[in-house]
Amino acid sequence: MVAKIARLITVIAIFLTTGLFCKSANADDITLISDAETQNFLAAIVRPLYKSAGLSFDADKIYIVRDNSLNAFVSDGNNMFVHTGTLIEARNVNELSGILAHETGHILGGHIVRQKLKLQKMKYIMLGSMIAAGAAAVSTGRGDAAMAVILGSQNSALNSMLNYQIQEERSADESAVKLLNATGQSTQGLLNFMKKIKQKNALSGIEENSYFRTHPLTNERISHFTEVTKNNRNPASHRLDGKFKMIKAKLAAFLLDKDKVYRLYPTGDNSAAAHYAHAILAFRSGDITRALHLIDGLLKEQSANPYFHEQKAQFLFESGQVKKSILSYTRALELLPDNYLLQTSLAHAILESSPSSSEIQRAVSLLQKSLHSADTPFGWQLLARAYDMNNQPAASYYAAAEYSYAIDNLETAQRQLKNARKAGADKSLSLKIADLEQRIKEELKEQE
Repeated sequence: MVAKIARLITVIAIFLTTGLFCKSANADDITLISDAETQNFLAAIVRPLYKSAGLSFDADKIYIVRDNSLNAFVSDGNNMFVHTGTLIEARNVNELSGILAHETGHILGGHIVRQKLKLQKMKYIMLGSMIAAGAAAVSTGRGDAAMAVILGSQNSALNSMLNYQIQEERSADESAVKLLNATGQSTQGLLNFMKKIKQKNALSGIEENSYFRTHPLTNERISHFTEVTKNNRNPASHRLDGKFKMIKAKLAAFLLDKDKVYRLYPTGDNSAAAHYAHAILAFRSGDITRALHLIDGLLKEQSANPYFHEQKAQFLFESGQVKKSILSYTRALELLPDNYLLQTSLAHAILESSPSSSEIQRAVSLLQKSLHSADTPFGWQLLARAYDMNNQPAASYYAAAEYSYAIDNLETAQRQLKNARKAGADKSLSLKIADLEQRIKEELKEQE
């Protein structure tokens, strides 16, 4: 009985996320990473898929999950999550695009909303089973009769939900094929990735069971994609394949075991991707001189690549060469002027460099622009510090309150807002304070 209930709870946990693979995804258990290069690349892949699907596109709703497993999923609010393992393992853009087309299919089909309605119905069925079980126990005087009613109802509801989700996965597969065709892309990549999943499952000793599952069997999906690929004449190559190689090298170098990275990018490999990976490995090992030498070599070949300048800035900043890092961050931002991550990183470097009044004001301006694009806790934290350094206590307390609100520390946020008012907030700031106070009240009411 305990095992059945535990299994039921596990299934319910995955119903509010819909993805390509059989893996539970809970937003509270994931670690997100921010990287301008990878995020802009993913946006370039997803944008045409959304356009073809008739969906509004918001790059800020694409997230990178630090997890080396093969997975991607969407959640409530049309948020799309891509695991770093998927990015590293995908051989080319065509494979990745197929995966993201599948996820776009879930959004297009409204599957998250429908799953919520199904889950609500499932709750009512379970409640009804408990009432019926009580009646059975009273009429028969037997507890086992009540248990039979509960388990029978739960199994029926569970099977209905599982069958429904399998149909959704098939629907998302069909949508992926249509979207790839509409954007002039091959379905070969999606077929190849399904074969990769099957191979990894076999190596891991995973045996798919047709009784308890939320996705069609991998063999079934491989057969389907094999058939549709026969009629798809679109090229498997993509104009962004070269950029993807660099991103794969970057993620692998930062996230994988060093020995594995060297197996992927041997010492004798003179490709740009290998040099990128070796530069990051040198940085991870504390060999800053070699890391800077390698990244400078890449900059000689691509002096207008903002991500190489950003990477050099990170090497410099984290090795204590803060003043020099400001120059590299500035150059990166000149090449990519509206990127909120670069704006935040440059402001951070300025604040760590014993800045003058004018430099502090520059940091404030950068952070205001950054927060206008993306409301991040770290941005508010830095802005509170910048205002404090600029002798603006009321604004500093307000920014600190926004940071506390962003990390769900509501009581601290309320105290900070009171301090902001006491510090002499002007009319404009008072309006912002009142707005945040209202948001906190609504949040507290919702929690109650």
